[in-house]
Amino acid sequence: MKTKFLVVFTVLTVFLLFGSMSYAQQCVKIQSGGITDVKGNQITVGYDKYGYNYQAHIFNGLYENYSRPAVVVTEGTENLVMKWSDDWIANMDCNGDNKLDRGLNPKTGVSTGTSMGWVTNHFEGDYEGSDGELHHYTYFVKIAYVGPVPFGGIDPWAVTRIWGQYAIIEEVQNDGFGEYGGRIHFVDKITGPGLGQY
Repeated sequence: MKTKFLVVFTVLTVFLLFGSMSYAQQCVKIQSGGITDVKGNQITVGYDKYGYNYQAHIFNGLYENYSRPAVVVTEGTENLVMKWSDDWIANMDCNGDNKLDRGLNPKTGVSTGTSMGWVTNHFEGDYEGSDGELHHYTYFVKIAYVGPVPFGGIDPWAVTRIWGQYAIIEEVQNDGFGEYGGRIHFVDKITGPGLGQY
């Protein structure tokens, strides 16, 4: 009985080892090269000229550069920091299209092609108020994949649903002077503490 168990265990271990190796071999990491963004630019490790660091799941730069303009903006009034989960945009290509995968299942290496998980946007900038002075403001929003609208049922995300299968699950705004978007206030928080369950 012990021998049969060892044989089955050994075969299973070898199968799992080679199965996981083939999955790992089919995925291309940023370091390997060959992965491009939506405009055909080569993605590399670290920050690019726009402010994206795909390896670290972050964009940190001027708001005007998030869309990767032909000419990089060097002066602006608003800074944007975006962060996202691995299943929003992964830092590897497992489906062979030379793009970072969206909705990647890390166990199987299968990508749905749809961003799952969450993305945050944190805006910060200054504006000239009616008093002629510059005033600082911040705005934070967290957007999460919540799935399609339930057929024939009640949609718990109806109030905050945007972009079809996505909803705003947290919003915080801070504008002490009050002319950009209102004074310090907490706009909305639907999930639990921190970044919530998504």
